[in-house]
Amino acid sequence: MGFIELFLLSLSLAMDCFAVSCTAGVTQPKLKVKYILFFAFCFGFFQAMMPLLGWLGGEIVIGYLSRFANWIAFAILAFIGGKMIVEGIQNKDDGSHTDMTKLATVMLLSIATSIDALAVGFGFSMMQNVRIGWSIFMIGMVSFLISILGYYLTKKFSKHVKANIAEIIGGIVLVSIGLKILLF
Repeated sequence: MGFIELFLLSLSLAMDCFAVSCTAGVTQPKLKVKYILFFAFCFGFFQAMMPLLGWLGGEIVIGYLSRFANWIAFAILAFIGGKMIVEGIQNKDDGSHTDMTKLATVMLLSIATSIDALAVGFGFSMMQNVRIGWSIFMIGMVSFLISILGYYLTKKFSKHVKANIAEIIGGIVLVSIGLKILLF
C-alpha cells in the first residue's frame, strides 16, 4: 500500500474522531491544552491499536467480534449522545454537562470511534507487504492531528451557540455516528 492510499485510509478512519472533536469544541470551548492533547492522544492511540489488534488477531478475533462490533459502537455512542441530549434539554445552568475530559468518557468514545479500524487491521492481515508499523503510525498520527483540528475549528462557534443547544447538537452528532456505524 502506497503513501497516498494509506493517508486516505487514515483520513477516512479519522472522520469519526473529527466529528467527536468538533462536538467537544462546541460544547467545551475552554478546555486546557493538556485536555485537548489527552483527548486527541486517546483517539490516535485507539485508532492505531485497533488495526494492530486486527492484524494480529486475523480471522479468529475479527470473525467473532465483527458480529457485534457495530452494535457495541452504536450502544456506546447512543448512550453518551443520549445523555448529552437529555442534559441539553434539561438546560441546567449549574455548569453540568457531559464532561468529555473524564477518562471513562474519553475511553468509551475512543473505542467506539475506532472499531472500524479493527476491520481494517483484519484486511491488513490478508495483504502481502503491509508495513504494519508504518501503517499504525500513520493512522494514529492522522487521527491525533484531525482530533486537534476538529476541536479548534469548532471552538469558535461556541460563542454563537448557547451551551445547551451545542450539547443537544453534539449528542445528535454522536447518535448519528452510532447509527451510521450500525446501518452501513
